[in-house]
Amino acid sequence: MNPRDRILEAVARLLTEGGREAVSTRAVSSAASVQIPTIYRQFGDMQGLLEAVTSQGYATYLASHLKGETDENPVEDLRRGWDVNVDFGLANPALYTLMYGNPRLGAPHPTAVKLQDVLLDRVRRVAESGRLSVSIERAADMLYAAGAGVVLVLIAQGGASHDRTLSVATREAVLAAITTDPHTESAHAPSPRSDATRYAVALKASLSQDARPFTTAERALFDEWLTRFIDTKL
Repeated sequence: MNPRDRILEAVARLLTEGGREAVSTRAVSSAASVQIPTIYRQFGDMQGLLEAVTSQGYATYLASHLKGETDENPVEDLRRGWDVNVDFGLANPALYTLMYGNPRLGAPHPTAVKLQDVLLDRVRRVAESGRLSVSIERAADMLYAAGAGVVLVLIAQGGASHDRTLSVATREAVLAAITTDPHTESAHAPSPRSDATRYAVALKASLSQDARPFTTAERALFDEWLTRFIDTKL
């Protein structure tokens, strides 16, 4: 194993065993059996090293989201994605906290963008089925914020050993707020008057996939009208 890989493996092990506080240049040097200057040559500084570890974490996390077959029920796909997020976070608490507990200012991490695209695609499938009651972007933001928040709270409360009823309750509350899924009916579920909204969301999602026979200008105009209509209903 080359020095770079040994260093990254050592950091992952230190994070698992002692959290972020356990990762120091001296500790990494000892755990990876390399000299401290080697760490700086490979990664520049500690921030560069943590960025590299975070990149690996995002790549592993993305792979876990892409595993498994797509469910015919797009809302079930959202449930599965939520549970994958929780499982990953509780299995890798220090790494998850590094990824989501210290948000990166400015441009997001490239692999984090790919993860967001996966989420948007799943939400778009719900919209295309006519079961999304808010805009695709709003739904994705709500799922992302609530999902990351739940995991960070569970980590703080004891991690994998903690009761996950909080995760299930939060997941179903968010799904009830953004979909018309019959399994998520509650006092907060969309009212019948929201049917026009979900139809507008579905039409907008369909146009984004296939705008035939409209021109680019017509497509932009329809998108603007639909967006304005959806936003007034939120």
